Amino acid sequence: MKKLSAYILEHKFGYLLEIISMVIAVSLDMVSPQLTKHIIDDVIVGGQTQKLKFFLLGILLVGVGRAVFGYTKEYTSDTIGSSIASEMRKDLFAHIQSLSADFFDKTNTGELMSRIKDDIDRIWDAVGYVSMLIMEVIFHTCIVLFCMYSLNWKLALIPTAAMIVTGCIAVLEERRLGAIYEEISEENAALNTVAEENLAGVRTVKAFAREKFEIGKFLSHNNRYYELNMKQSKVFVKYYPYFSLITKLLPLIILLLGGKLVIDGQLSIGSLSAFVEYSMNIVWPMEMLGWLSNDFSSGVGSYRKIKKLYQEKPTVTEPDEPEILDRIRGAVEFQNVSFHKEDGYEILHDISFRVEPGKTIGIMGATGAGKTSLIQLLQRLYDATDGSILLDGVDIRDLSLKQLRESISLVMQDVFLFSDTVNENVKLGKRDLVDFGTVREASRKAQADEFIERLSEQYETVIGERGVGLSGGQKQRISIARAIAKKAPILVLDDSTSALDMETEYAIQQTLLGLTDTTKLIIAHRISAVRNADEIIILENGSIRERGTHETLLARKGLYYETWQAQYGSVLDIPEAG
Repeated sequence: MKKLSAYILEHKFGYLLEIISMVIAVSLDMVSPQLTKHIIDDVIVGGQTQKLKFFLLGILLVGVGRAVFGYTKEYTSDTIGSSIASEMRKDLFAHIQSLSADFFDKTNTGELMSRIKDDIDRIWDAVGYVSMLIMEVIFHTCIVLFCMYSLNWKLALIPTAAMIVTGCIAVLEERRLGAIYEEISEENAALNTVAEENLAGVRTVKAFAREKFEIGKFLSHNNRYYELNMKQSKVFVKYYPYFSLITKLLPLIILLLGGKLVIDGQLSIGSLSAFVEYSMNIVWPMEMLGWLSNDFSSGVGSYRKIKKLYQEKPTVTEPDEPEILDRIRGAVEFQNVSFHKEDGYEILHDISFRVEPGKTIGIMGATGAGKTSLIQLLQRLYDATDGSILLDGVDIRDLSLKQLRESISLVMQDVFLFSDTVNENVKLGKRDLVDFGTVREASRKAQADEFIERLSEQYETVIGERGVGLSGGQKQRISIARAIAKKAPILVLDDSTSALDMETEYAIQQTLLGLTDTTKLIIAHRISAVRNADEIIILENGSIRERGTHETLLARKGLYYETWQAQYGSVLDIPEAG
């Protein structure tokens, strides 16, 4: 993980400009009371009216300088904070993208959204205007106290004592708020998760009439979030009156005691006026202490959350010097592959098969038999527990993840389409290399061109999130077109024609037969999807129960034969079945 200090050091010159601008702006603030002092003592009391124009010009120049350097300070602070937040958000997103599939199996989307958005925003505040204000408060306080002690050290002891008391109160408040911010961050992540799940699955919620239940679940988290924020507010409200009381009493006490010093001849009227003005200048840093400690604590809490996320490491990694194949032919081989999850539950056991380049293997089995896990292992979304998987004779663990995954076109069981145009969704596999002609040809082969060209903007029609507005079959055909357009040496179809009618499925099967240079792995429940494969394997409880061609498996009268009977209702003559 890149430390926060590293991001800050990258902007050291910007911070230097910000600090210089802040020092000049605050210093100019300190000049104003001195000008007021001289106007009272020299002009009003001393009668030196010829000096008035110079003092007034000084006030004007101070105001202009304060505006210029104040603007520079604020603009630089905002620019630095925005840049650091943007870089941190980019790096965090890249880190999350690098994590393996098992991390996403156990982590909610809403939690990750909170880390990327809300927690980075809090750090943005902390390294931007909050840190700038903290520096300003410290410098402002120091220089005001210096000016006060220069005027009268006895009277300056009063604001010094007030500052110490206020600082102690701020520390107490910060300690109380630290734990609350941690809870708020966690509950914010849970609230985001519930909202994201319900909005993404709103059609399912409505289909099962679960609106009342889901609203109740959301409200429970919303109420908890409200309670935590109220708890935070109660802490703030508890301590704020102390800050307010001190800041209101301080100028009054200084005026009363300073007035006695004026009467006793120990202080001039102009000095008292400047002292009161300085006391008003020291009021706002005291008021800011509690607020700044709140925001800074929030930023620290968010940084801890992000550090914890950075501690997650990908379990699937590539070697430092991966082997790069000049050309991938598409030979796939599983050698005694077994796979189980962290809890020890075995999904696949001793799987072995080989697919020659350009050949087709069909994979069937009941739900939960491990069919999709085979594809996930081939893509190295997970690593096999035992055994090895070879691509063109090379263990896929020795290849770069980029080359491995670019060599596979995948049509997933759960079709995911982005909220973008049809054209961009089809080009997804090789966005910068696929031209529009390839998109149209791939759509034609996937039997998708007919319905696409009936859309309002045809290939430039923006489809809704996750393909909302399209039928299941239409989404599957766009997904198949995407895989064909990629033109990878290996094509994987994971139950990708389940939503298609028989005629469309048959047409796509004919397209697949024409892809003679592409190795095809077809996972299906329908026998019609795999009957033309060079070999068919039947999985049961994670192991290969049967294997062979369509004809030999029918002749064996095992699981494949039973599936044939269930789907077609009768046993056909074996020689005619091919």
